[in-house]
This record gives sequence, structure tokens and C-alpha cells, in this order.
Amino acid sequence: MPAVNRPASSGAPPDSSPTLHRAAPTGGRTPVQEVRIALGERSYSIFIGSGLLGDAACYAGLPTASAALIVSNTTVAPLYAERLRAALQGIYPTVHWLALPDGEQYKDWQTLNLIFDALLQHGCDRKTVLFALGGGVVGDMTGFAAACYMRGVPFVQVPTTLLAQVDSSVGGKTGINHPLGKNMIGAFYQPRRVVCDLDTLDTLPAREFSAGLAEVIKYGPIADMAFMDWLETAMDALRARDRGALAHAVRRSCEIKAAVVGQDERESGLRAILNFGHTFGHAIEAGLGYGQWLHGEAVGAGMVLAAELSRTLGLVDAAFTARLVRLIERAGLPVRAPVLDAKDNAGRYLELMRVDKKAEGGAIRFVLIDGPGRAVLRAVPDAQVRAVIDACCG
Repeated sequence: MPAVNRPASSGAPPDSSPTLHRAAPTGGRTPVQEVRIALGERSYSIFIGSGLLGDAACYAGLPTASAALIVSNTTVAPLYAERLRAALQGIYPTVHWLALPDGEQYKDWQTLNLIFDALLQHGCDRKTVLFALGGGVVGDMTGFAAACYMRGVPFVQVPTTLLAQVDSSVGGKTGINHPLGKNMIGAFYQPRRVVCDLDTLDTLPAREFSAGLAEVIKYGPIADMAFMDWLETAMDALRARDRGALAHAVRRSCEIKAAVVGQDERESGLRAILNFGHTFGHAIEAGLGYGQWLHGEAVGAGMVLAAELSRTLGLVDAAFTARLVRLIERAGLPVRAPVLDAKDNAGRYLELMRVDKKAEGGAIRFVLIDGPGRAVLRAVPDAQVRAVIDACCG
């Protein structure tokens, strides 16, 4: 795999995104930070800080339109939809909103059609701007709807979960699940902006917060061991939702993802490393039924499996694997994968993983740790995978 270049936000091409300059607010709030995704004419900014959700300055410079549609869910909308609507009212003459059912199990065609229904019922045209207010499910579905409606309308990510702020809202992957595979139907479609308000993490349940930490942890082993060192010292502060620790975790995660996406937008090579733990994790989600384990929980156990597979191949030593397992466990995540089939558990995992997007010609390709801070994508014989699954499940 090519090296992950260090991001340099000042070198990104200019666009109409505002640059927010704000002194450090009082009351424990953090100053606004900006990370740039450099994709030529599709470049955009990620704003990170406290109190951003209702700040109209965060939405200045977006495409002009006669209407906007806020897409949220039944959990998030009562908390934050009105605040976002008020911020957008001075920019768009009409602001509609829609609350989808909440949960991974609703990331399907039927729920996606609710977004199209709302767009058509309100007579929305191809300039209408969609705002995804919620976690990864809302963001993925809103982005996919934006990619499809009238062959493409602009959308903005306003993630309210840690997982979405550090991963799913950034990089333009959109889609829905199929009963046979996660995120198998979708499109690459970049948002026009990402607005990460750290204050929204205060209302996130502890289990959801821990699930988000899985997507933070993955960046260390694959790209930045200094970040992994920091996570080991800062994990208690992160779980206490310390604003400074959160700001650094979100920013560094976004910087690493921005650097990868900037080099490989459509996952032809390097970008696949961002799926560390996900091949196993997606099998867990599909095998248990979507929503039984949270995505981050499945990724946490999946990283343990992937790290152990890396060890058995001689790519890392036992000390590194044990260190990563301890960090995952400290984040409140499972480190033992579930049994999906009492008769042939490893066989069931392999069956599900062959549907993974990284599989080619029936061969499963795993993201492995090729020495601390480096990742590689490679196929592994089924016998070795079976042995790791048998050792790490149950």
C-alpha cells in the first residue's frame, strides 16, 4: 500500500466555503477547527467545534436554492432539528424536515423511499439542498438519496454521533444495506460540507459513544502510531467526553481520512485500509441481523480478529496485538466476536465475508496490519482464517 501522506489543509483548492475564525469560547467550548478534503472541484471543508449546529456562519457559501430538506430520525430530530432549521431559515426561503425511523435495521429501500417521497411531495427541484442530521445511517441514506434524486442534488453532513463525525460523514460513501451484505447498494457522492458540533455528543448514549471510539481507534494501527499512543493516554478523558480530547480525536481522525480519500476517492487501492476490522465486522452485523450489534461494536471485535490474523501471518507480534486488544476493551467495546452458527461458525463467517465489497473472484481480501502504523490488503487462505475465527469467537 502507498504511504498515507500527511494532510496539509492550506494546500487545498479554494472554494466558496467560509473560513471560520472564532476565539476559544467560554464554558469549556473549543475553538472552531477546519479540515479540508482536497478533491479538486469537489473539495470541501469539515468544521469541528462546539456550538456549530445552530451557527448560520457554518452554512454560508453553500449552493443557493429555494428550499432545503433536513433529514433526521425520530431520536435526533426532537433534540436538534429545530436548532438547525432556525440557522438555515435566513439562507433558504423554505426549510422542510423529515424524521426517519431510527436504527440500522431501517437502512433499506423502504426507508430510503421516504426521503424521495418527501422531496417529491414538496415539489423539490434539482437545486434543493439536503441536510443529513444524525448518525451514520441518516448520513448514508441522505447522501444516497441526494446522489439519486434528479440525478444529483447537493447535500451537507451534520453528524451528531462520534462514529459519523470521525468516519461515515467524511469521504462520500453513501448507500443502504441488503439482507445479504452491508452497504452493498450505494454511490460515491461527496457532501458540500461537514459540520461536526461536539456538543451533540453530550446526548449520545454510552453504548453509542463507545461504538464511535472503534472508528477512532482504527486510525492508529493503520496510519499513525503516535495517535495510538495518544489514545492510550487519553481514553479516560475521551470516555468522560472532555471537549479538548474530543476535538483532537475528531480532528486527527478527519485529517487521516482526508489524506487517504484525497489520494484514492473511489477505493481503488489505498482507501481500503480504512476498512480495518470491517470485513469481519460487516459479517457480524449481517449474521446477527442488523441492529443487534452496533456497527462500532462489530468493528471493535473485527479489529481483534484482523489483528490476530496479522499476527498469525507474522506481520505483527503478540505484544502489539495484545496492546490493541487492551485499547479496544478500554473503549468499552467487545473483544470477543459472536458465534453466528453453532454447527460451522467459521464457515458462516467465510460465507458472509465473500459478499464483502473487497472480495474479488470469491477470494476475501483482508485489511491487515503490516507492522505498526501500516496496513496492507491481501487474501488469506481459508484454513488460516478459520483458525483465527475459532480462537477469537464465543
